[in-house]
Amino acid sequence: MIARRDLLIGGACLAAAGGALALANRREVRLLQKGKIADLVPANFGGWTSEDVGDPMALNAPGTLAGMLYNELLVRSYTNAEKGQALTALIAYGARQTDDLQLHRPEICYPAFGYALVRNEPVDVPLATGVSVPARKLAAEAEGRRESIIYWSRMGEYLPQSAAEQRKDRVQIAMQGIVPDGVLIRLSMGGDIPQYDWPNIQAFARDLIFAVKPEQRNVLIGSKRAQEIASGVKSA
Repeated sequence: MIARRDLLIGGACLAAAGGALALANRREVRLLQKGKIADLVPANFGGWTSEDVGDPMALNAPGTLAGMLYNELLVRSYTNAEKGQALTALIAYGARQTDDLQLHRPEICYPAFGYALVRNEPVDVPLATGVSVPARKLAAEAEGRRESIIYWSRMGEYLPQSAAEQRKDRVQIAMQGIVPDGVLIRLSMGGDIPQYDWPNIQAFARDLIFAVKPEQRNVLIGSKRAQEIASGVKSA
């Protein structure tokens, strides 16, 4: 007669074997079908002009973790002369978001480079009526400088708003047998400024998404939101 303990052990072994098989049979799914992020994201739009700048925090240097995480790192300085505004956009793309290689979040990067985070909150960035992207807004301070930051990340079709959600979404993706691509979009305004300026960053984010070709917006915000905007939803 088989003991209950043996049945439990056997069941656990079968579950583990099934999980290992699922991991071994993962398939790659990429929303960026062709081209590069640099081609997808307009350099100039709606009064904004830009120039490519160096990686401000040496994120993608050879041999670094980010160098393995990201296939492409786009850093642009956007300026709008009419509005008197300047903004830095960092967009990091990774073709394979595996268990070992996951997008790392700015609230980890900034303190590592001497900034103190004085605010770190979830925020929904409105893109169109009824459509928003789950993001986070950060306030970072260093000697003589402060930065307003809004960022969001996409793993496959998931847009986790926190580290906890990212871990949960990673499990859901693994259960589907998928190795997805991923992107992190970080927008920041900084300098010797008296106050933080998240509203202008949100306005830039909305204009940027609408400047991207409709068939490519899913790379930045996922298919569901891209389809909702394309279906005729007006800009917020």
